[in-house]
Amino acid sequence: MTKPISRVGSRRNGRIGSRKNGRRIPKGVIHVQASFNNTIVTVTDVRGRVVSWASAGTSGFKGTRRGTPYAAQAAAANAIRTVVDQGMQRAEVMIKGPGLGRDAALRAIRRSGILLSFVRDVTPMPHNGCRPPKKRRV
Repeated sequence: MTKPISRVGSRRNGRIGSRKNGRRIPKGVIHVQASFNNTIVTVTDVRGRVVSWASAGTSGFKGTRRGTPYAAQAAAANAIRTVVDQGMQRAEVMIKGPGLGRDAALRAIRRSGILLSFVRDVTPMPHNGCRPPKKRRV
């Protein structure tokens, strides 16, 4: 006689510990990385765990159009739509990079109805950086 396998917990839909469950997050951090070729918008909770993200590429833009302000605006709207459904009301915004999508992404975030506690530019700046390689002799 075989022993019956006891199932602990309900696993009807196959997912056990899904990260994208409907966790209520009242406050979060929105990171915008705007390079010249793409804009990536990541929404995290206060501890830094990623809740939602989108980029101009995942929003359906290909090639050089990914670097445009409109693509950044679409990426920001896509990333924020899911977290607004999860109940996010307040957020801090960290903007990094030199790209064209910086202002457009920020405009889209303001339009989404989330209250911004602060907006910070976290673009890395070298304080005269690394020593350059020595000049090539010809």
